[in-house]
Amino acid sequence: MTALHLRSQSRMPRARAAMTPAPWRSLTRAAAAASVVAATVLLTGCAATVVMEPAADSNNPACAGVIVRLPEFAGDLEQRETNAQATAAWGDPASVFLSCGVPVPAPSEMDCVEVRGIDWLRDATEEPLTYFTTYGRDPAITVAINGATVSGRAVLEDLANSVSTVPQERSCLSRVDVLNEQ
Repeated sequence: MTALHLRSQSRMPRARAAMTPAPWRSLTRAAAAASVVAATVLLTGCAATVVMEPAADSNNPACAGVIVRLPEFAGDLEQRETNAQATAAWGDPASVFLSCGVPVPAPSEMDCVEVRGIDWLRDATEEPLTYFTTYGRDPAITVAINGATVSGRAVLEDLANSVSTVPQERSCLSRVDVLNEQ
């Protein structure tokens, strides 16, 4: 037997398919195609979702204003879908995490950095993950950034337009400013 002859023998089941009514074959193919598409969408959706917990004040209307204005990219990392209200994440694997509605910080001795008009309290106790929390804004926003993956300053610059929609009520003071006030 030649290879051509073997190929034609492997097509023998076509005769059975020809006996199946045409509409039923079309429905079967359509159902199979729909199942594959649905499974692909479900698997893709699950893989892209970052699991996070909403903050206590995540239902604050100001958080909605922040979230809808978030950039598609932060520090060159693409935004990912999250499963919690007033949260966002960027990178694959996720390296930047934003949560709006966290407790508003009181005056602190933590380092305060200003990026594009926004004061951020910096907590680097869990490096390479560094936490930046807005100071003087209610609701407060925390951004956790993996410094081994992306520049914290670049991320905060990219988020500034969104975060600035929450009005600033207080500003950070330098240690020198505090000493001069006493």
